[in-house]
Amino acid sequence: MNRFYVILFLFIGNIALGQSVSETLVDKIQQTYAPDKRVAIFDVMFRNDSLLGETNLPEAKDALLKLFSENKITVNDAVENLPNEAVGVSSMAFVNVSVANIRTSPAESAELASQALLGMPLKIFDKKGGWLRAQTPDGYIGWVSGSTVSRFTEYQVDSLNKLPKIIYTKGYGFAFASPDENAQTISDLTWGNTLTLVAEKKKFYEVRFPDNRTAFIPKNEAVKFENWLNDLSLTEKSLVETSKKMMGLPYLWGGTSWKGVDCSGFTRTIYLMNGVLLPRDASQQVHVGEAIDTENGFANLQLGDLLFFGRPETETSNERVVHVGMWMGDNQFIHSSGMVRISSVNADDKNFDEYNVNRFLRAKRMVKAEDVVKLKSGSVY
Repeated sequence: MNRFYVILFLFIGNIALGQSVSETLVDKIQQTYAPDKRVAIFDVMFRNDSLLGETNLPEAKDALLKLFSENKITVNDAVENLPNEAVGVSSMAFVNVSVANIRTSPAESAELASQALLGMPLKIFDKKGGWLRAQTPDGYIGWVSGSTVSRFTEYQVDSLNKLPKIIYTKGYGFAFASPDENAQTISDLTWGNTLTLVAEKKKFYEVRFPDNRTAFIPKNEAVKFENWLNDLSLTEKSLVETSKKMMGLPYLWGGTSWKGVDCSGFTRTIYLMNGVLLPRDASQQVHVGEAIDTENGFANLQLGDLLFFGRPETETSNERVVHVGMWMGDNQFIHSSGMVRISSVNADDKNFDEYNVNRFLRAKRMVKAEDVVKLKSGSVY
């Protein structure tokens, strides 16, 4: 091999080595700052001496640049910080319909990832056409149609959060154009919707939507938000009562509302309506709460404990949590599977769920757990 080819071979080898080292550094930062892509944006790659991509974590980008510097690698920073210029100053939004669908990509045909309820605040990171990349209060990130939200600045959101609100406490209903249940409907409503309270009109609340529409809601279907929050008592009894109100609701992949729930959307809704904001997915919920000893069965479980199901860890694969339900006592648990139903862990019961019992992984207790997020006064969710 002549000298030219030796030099060329070494040059190409050094490029490949540098690329490999750089990709390793990017992966290291991603695993440290953004291991779960559902709740953080860190889409960064190293190409041709440049860092490309986007992130909503400036601290992760700074850490990456520092790491490159420490390894004496010269790099051109072309990573876009989010929110970007397309978002502008209106980097917040409130959901303006009873249930807003959040998808995995900016298209109606994309997979349904989650949902957000009327009045729920969202952080906006990006804009593509009529779609906004948004983050819900539980940290989940996806794409929502811009037609289903109203945009605001952070200052405006702070001001709006200080206004009195009502929370809708009936499973399903409507807001009307006048204080009359036979009047023209303004919008449908569902459990957990929040609206600004304008006035009280005998048997109705006058309310305002985020887009300034006004409407009337029967008082027997809603509660003043502060009163609801102050009256909350997270107990085993309240969790069971809440779960039973959703019996028979249809299973909906990505659903977190009265219109349909997936398994984790169901448990999340139970706890949300009792003042606790759980993570969105089962594989995230399993990482909060207090561990319960189930080595010898289900005897240590209490009402309201969450049961997690899936594939256990092996020598060649990681554990995979794919399903969650809630303990009801007497060998029963409630979950969304086809519909919200009650199943049994007892082989002698007619509703014995052999499939899920055989893939049971562990149980967690959320009542009194220190690492769960509790709703507080002065903000909605």
